[in-house]
Amino acid sequence: MDTPRPGWQPPLFWRAAQLFARLVVALLARLEVTGDVPAHLRRGPLILAANHISPFDPIVLGAACRARGMAPRFMATGGLFRAPGLGALMRHAGHLRVDRGTTAVRRALDDAAAAVTAGSVVLVYPEGRIGLDPAMWPERGKTGTARLAMTCGAPVVPVAQWGSHEVLPYRTPRGMLRGLGRSLLRRPVIRVRFGAPLDLRDLSPTAPGAARQGTDRIVDAITDILVPLRPDEPDSPRHVDPGRPVDTSRIHSRPSSPRPGSTPTHSRPPEEGQQ
Repeated sequence: MDTPRPGWQPPLFWRAAQLFARLVVALLARLEVTGDVPAHLRRGPLILAANHISPFDPIVLGAACRARGMAPRFMATGGLFRAPGLGALMRHAGHLRVDRGTTAVRRALDDAAAAVTAGSVVLVYPEGRIGLDPAMWPERGKTGTARLAMTCGAPVVPVAQWGSHEVLPYRTPRGMLRGLGRSLLRRPVIRVRFGAPLDLRDLSPTAPGAARQGTDRIVDAITDILVPLRPDEPDSPRHVDPGRPVDTSRIHSRPSSPRPGSTPTHSRPPEEGQQ
C-alpha cells in the first residue's frame, strides 16, 4: 500500500473512551507500554494483530493505543453489537462486527478490508477467541488476519500483552467483582509491547497455503515479543484462573523452534518504559 491515503477520522466519542480506558486501567493495574509504531503508520492504513488472553483486553489495548497516538477500529464479536446501548456505541465508534460461526463472517472480512483501504487502523485478534492454550501462549491463528493483510497490502504490527488476565476472569461477568476487588488491592502489572511491522506483500492471496504461511508469521511475531513480557513465567502463568478451560487442539508450534517455555532460547530482557 504505497499510495498515501487520508486516514480515517475517529469520532470524538471514541477518543474520549480511550482516555477513560486509560483511567480505568490506571485504577486497576500498572500499565507498561513498550515498543512503538512508526509515525507514518499511526493513522493508517494499518492492521494491529494482538494476542487475546482476557475479557479486559479491549480496555487495555484501547489505553495502550492511545499512549501511542492511535485510535484503532476493533473487530469485535457480534454479541457486543447486539447488547442494548453498547451496540449503538460500538457502531458510533466505528468498530467492526464479527458474527463468528455464521455465514455473515465473510462480510466482516470485507468490511475490515474496506476500512483498511480507506485509511483506518484496524485491530484484530488472529486467534479469533480468548486463547485456551494451557500455558497461555498464542494459539494457532485463524487465517483471516493474513488474508486481510494480503488483500489490502497493509502492514501488520504485532502486539503482545500480558497481565490483563489477572484483572477479569475468563467467565466474566461471573467472578468479575472478585477480580476487580483483587486488582484494586494488588494493582498487577499489565505489559503491552508493539513490535516491528510485518510486510506480507511477498505472499500472493491466491497461492495455495499463503494465508496459513502469513498467519504463522503473524503469530510467531506476537510470540516473540510476548517472551520478554513474561520472563519469569515461561512454562505457565503465576495467576491461574480456575474457570478458564484448556484446549490443546490449537497449540501453535513452530517448525524451527520449540514452544516458548519448553526451552528458554529467548533471554532478551523486557525493554524499560512505562506509560
